[in-house]
Amino acid sequence: MTTAAVAAAAPPALLHAVGDRALTWLDNHREFFRLTAEERASGTVFERLKPIGELALIMQVLFREGVAGSRQHTRASRLLDFAWRELLDGGTVLTELQRDEPVSPVALEVYATFRQLGYRAPALEAAVEVSRRTTTWKTLEMMPNRRLGVLNAERKAGLAPSEDFDGAVSRTWLGRLPEPWTVQYNIAYDITHTVFHLTNWGEAPDRIPPEIASYLALYLPAWMEDWLDAENWDLLGELLVVDTCLPRPTLDARIWERYAAAQSDTGAMPAQCGMPEGDTSDVFDDVHHPTLIAVFASAMATSRALQSA
Repeated sequence: MTTAAVAAAAPPALLHAVGDRALTWLDNHREFFRLTAEERASGTVFERLKPIGELALIMQVLFREGVAGSRQHTRASRLLDFAWRELLDGGTVLTELQRDEPVSPVALEVYATFRQLGYRAPALEAAVEVSRRTTTWKTLEMMPNRRLGVLNAERKAGLAPSEDFDGAVSRTWLGRLPEPWTVQYNIAYDITHTVFHLTNWGEAPDRIPPEIASYLALYLPAWMEDWLDAENWDLLGELLVVDTCLPRPTLDARIWERYAAAQSDTGAMPAQCGMPEGDTSDVFDDVHHPTLIAVFASAMATSRALQSA
């Protein structure tokens, strides 16, 4: 009998509360997502765009899964409008980036989610279309799971894929079903992002090939235990999302209770062990990602729990 078969599922109220607290913290600290003039001038925009893109993705998940109450819906909408109008200047930041770095897919990866949510930047779309005609766009070297992210962004933006998606999956670590005991920190993140891109951030779990789903069902419980023992809440949160993408998610109550207990009173989720101390902006940089992931994991798990109730 597997661990998944005997694990008690966490109650929906606990699952939902984690995300509600995390979203409150993100809304209260939204100013810290801002791109400064110095960052735009120094060429460090790429690093600051990633959390903005993740913010949009996870707010989209919250809307899609239909588990947000009116207060959460208002917060999520406010965060999206803030990100598009204040952080990205209505798409101008992404358009300038695309023109400065024409073969980089970063602007498209960030924009694709906003486009699906009704925000448009025609000048950016035109610039991306020019870049996609180049051979370099198709051959730019990157990690296999990152290539999946580009292909998924193209799909979200309504563009023809620049490469065969199934072929790209087969080149990922997870696509080859390697020895499970070789999983370490970086590989674990590769696994989670392969699943995210495969499923469009949890929207279509049935896109996971059966052999990969079976492999994950067998070994994911052990990996979650490893990162729970290490109190790595950021990675554990991502693995909890992977669990929700399986045909029979465990939603393990014991793991979720430990995860919820790690969350600070303010709603922020530490990356590892306890909350860091220091300047508010530095703390934000340390914990915004695990806090975003807490919203993601909560929305997916609450949705799955309610579906099976």
